[in-house]
Amino acid sequence: MEVTFLGTGTSQGIPVIASDHPVCKSEDPKDKRLRVSVMVSWNNHNYIIDCGPDFRQQMLANNVQHIEGILFTHEHADHIMGMDDIRPFFFRQGDIPIYAHKRVLRSLQVKFDYIFATEDRYPGAPAVDAREVVNGKPIMLNGIEVIPVSARHNRLQVFGYRFKDFAYLTDVSAIEEEEVAKLHGVKVLVVNALRKEPHHSHFNLDEALAFVREVNPERAYFTHISAHMGFHEEVQKELPPNIYLAYDNLKINI
Repeated sequence: MEVTFLGTGTSQGIPVIASDHPVCKSEDPKDKRLRVSVMVSWNNHNYIIDCGPDFRQQMLANNVQHIEGILFTHEHADHIMGMDDIRPFFFRQGDIPIYAHKRVLRSLQVKFDYIFATEDRYPGAPAVDAREVVNGKPIMLNGIEVIPVSARHNRLQVFGYRFKDFAYLTDVSAIEEEEVAKLHGVKVLVVNALRKEPHHSHFNLDEALAFVREVNPERAYFTHISAHMGFHEEVQKELPPNIYLAYDNLKINI
């Protein structure tokens, strides 16, 4: 299994528009972050987790030729607003399967009503095969059982996903013990770490480190990183040897 970090930034990305923050002016490509997303691939199958406003750029940067589906963590704009850019895949493949909590599916139907329309459809609109994700019910994706993991993004429920030895969670600020138990035994964990200072709806660095210690994977990668975390190379030197700041277009094998 290969995981490609399509984007590792926050809702505004890095650099932030009109920002004078030093990280936003960095020339290091690892400090330039698109909105958060990953692609999980095995046996020539590609599944995307979250489809944000940088989706088109991410697909082009990684020369993605096809996708088998999109899993959504939640309905915030930085996780869904690339939906219209699934059109090239739809034209070649037909309806694109999407997987999400029923609340998220309802939100997508409002924001992208033309995609979900069943009458008088615009001929250039893509179409999806919408499938509800229910906590406690694994999803079968081309021979792999994917386990939804429920967490909280402040007061909003969000889903993470475990693919065998790999688990991905983002925009998490709290998670119940019974959900953490679903992660035991993973070899590679990805989780959000927004910045060093506390935040009301995201793990900060200390909270993310504590979560990694609790899950105890072989390796962990932090994502959904803001400019306020600091320069990539400087922060990486502060981390334990098995924990890494992810960066855009990083590929890892599990």
